[in-house]
Amino acid sequence: MELFKRMEMHDYEQVVVCQDRNSGLKAIIAIHDTTLGPALGGTRMWTYDNEEAAFEDVLRLAKGMTYKNAAAGLNLGGGKAVIMGDARTDKNEEMFRAFGRYIEGLAGRYITAEDVGTTEHDMDIIHEETNFVTGISLSAASGSSGNPSPVTARGVYQGMKAAAKEAFGTDELSGKTIAVQGVGHVSFEMCRFLHEEGASLIVTDIREASVERAVQAYGAKAVAPGDIYDVACDIFSPCALGGGLNDRTIPRLQAKVVAGAANNQLQTEEDGNRLEEQGIVYAPDYIINAGGVINIADELYGYDRERALKKVDGIYDNIARVFEIAKRDGIPSYQAANRLAEERIESVNRSRKQFLPHSRHILTNR
Repeated sequence: MELFKRMEMHDYEQVVVCQDRNSGLKAIIAIHDTTLGPALGGTRMWTYDNEEAAFEDVLRLAKGMTYKNAAAGLNLGGGKAVIMGDARTDKNEEMFRAFGRYIEGLAGRYITAEDVGTTEHDMDIIHEETNFVTGISLSAASGSSGNPSPVTARGVYQGMKAAAKEAFGTDELSGKTIAVQGVGHVSFEMCRFLHEEGASLIVTDIREASVERAVQAYGAKAVAPGDIYDVACDIFSPCALGGGLNDRTIPRLQAKVVAGAANNQLQTEEDGNRLEEQGIVYAPDYIINAGGVINIADELYGYDRERALKKVDGIYDNIARVFEIAKRDGIPSYQAANRLAEERIESVNRSRKQFLPHSRHILTNR
């Protein structure tokens, strides 16, 4: 990888490579953009094939967090961190303490959180070395937001209602049939919201126990994982792994709306065009599933659950705004989501330019 060329192409600000021989730490922190504020994004621990794959992943994820945070209306930039290693066997306390010291060395430019392969307990260890971490356990700090899954689910539910209004003229989900692909922590909570409103659920998951749990709790109908794309439904809700919407699966959809909790739902950008051509209303993933980051970002102000939930409910308006931009500019909704984020960053950047020299002078002379 030509790292500087890649950073220049997508305007990354900083990449930090972290190593601690004692603990085995090999980590990369990528800060994409801090126009709106310090970069917030989780730490992922993964067994990468090689160092280049780790760099590719952290750069992609960091840019994604810039867009996600901006579109969610947060005064935060985008960043991400990855730790190379097996989360099941390679973790130790010294590793996360060393990583916490690297974060502390960035003096608040990057704030981390839990992600794939890391846990609340890991965040607690990082917190021993730095305050620039969110998602710590309730026992570690009274201002912690706790389990993000129910709040993320609430945001997806709100976004789904906004998408339904765009497609059907009403945001009422009572009587609608919703096909849910994947019944994990977030989507199980989402199903609760849908069931309570009176929607009919069709569910699938590679884990039979997860399917049975939804069947028992919500009276859902179960189908095999490979059949979920073919069911007759009003709304298709991808809540499993990414890339499920592609040239093979999109033609099979019978839904009028796609709205779910999964990340990277489109296998390629062309698949967003396919949904548009097929007349399917698509709620872009990083807009609709932003409830978790909105909730955890509230910790930075001293967590207030009522305030956080009010902000999460604003995902309804964010999805509606995406559709407005799509109509205004004649573009698919996945492109409109990017434009929503880019317009906010550019607007804030223009407003701040005249103040930056004075601000830098103050910081330099503290």
